[in-house]
Amino acid sequence: MSTSKGTVGIVGLGIMGGAIAGHLAKAGWRVIGYDIDPERCREAKASGAEVATGTAEVARAAPVIFTSLPNPEALHMTVQAIAEARVERRIVAELSTFSLGDKEAAAAALRKAGHVTLDCPLSGTGSQAKVKDIVVYASGDSQSIAHLMPAFADFSRLARDVGPFGNGTKMKFVANLLVAIHNVAAAEALVLGMKAGLAAQDVFELATSGAGNSRMFEVRGPMMVENRYDGDNLTMRNSTWQKDMKAIGGFAQSIGCPTPMFSASEAIYRATLGMGYAEQDTGAVCAVLAEMAGVAR
Repeated sequence: MSTSKGTVGIVGLGIMGGAIAGHLAKAGWRVIGYDIDPERCREAKASGAEVATGTAEVARAAPVIFTSLPNPEALHMTVQAIAEARVERRIVAELSTFSLGDKEAAAAALRKAGHVTLDCPLSGTGSQAKVKDIVVYASGDSQSIAHLMPAFADFSRLARDVGPFGNGTKMKFVANLLVAIHNVAAAEALVLGMKAGLAAQDVFELATSGAGNSRMFEVRGPMMVENRYDGDNLTMRNSTWQKDMKAIGGFAQSIGCPTPMFSASEAIYRATLGMGYAEQDTGAVCAVLAEMAGVAR
């Protein structure tokens, strides 16, 4: 496999990071990845990436580092490892969804170590990442963003420079607010149809062809019809999604913006945790509403 396009590092080889590693390796990049989960490392190696022994090794080998991480603690540890590697200037593109405060703290620590940080969250699910159907909201130093555009193009369908550092996260909050609402709306509509005696598959096919369709209905509708939210259907765990919900709600509150529909969806997502769906996909809100409606599946 040719690696003429250059070397990139990826820290965090989960659902999103692993898909990105595979796309970049296939497109001709030398990819060096690391994850604390050995199984994720094995999957990345099978997709064409090299596997490092730790974040510091990634930092030493790659002038560009993408981070796709599950929580702020992982971000802090990754930033610390990159800073302590004491390498020359690196561009670190942070792809995760965290609060602006967490992103800014990471950028400050990396800047002190001589590196440039970009805030580049992704819009799309894990299943969409597998087929390059995601969008990059890139923000920060415009020259560094331009430098990364060829790499973005090899794992996304669109990458947009949205301005100063932090604008990417703000745009991701907007996008994820819509995801939160549309996901519950898709489940609510499907359960209404089933409660009325309609076949779930018919509801899905006819609703997606009508005026009420949404990308969430298209992406998560099939798993709701199947009533299966793990395995190949898993795109975003409910336990992980709580981090995103908290970040969106906190940001909206901090700027005094009402979010009544988003706020109404929070109780449904919380219910998935208590009903045994914490490690299953957020499409499981359909199972929660079906039980509330007395729909046997």
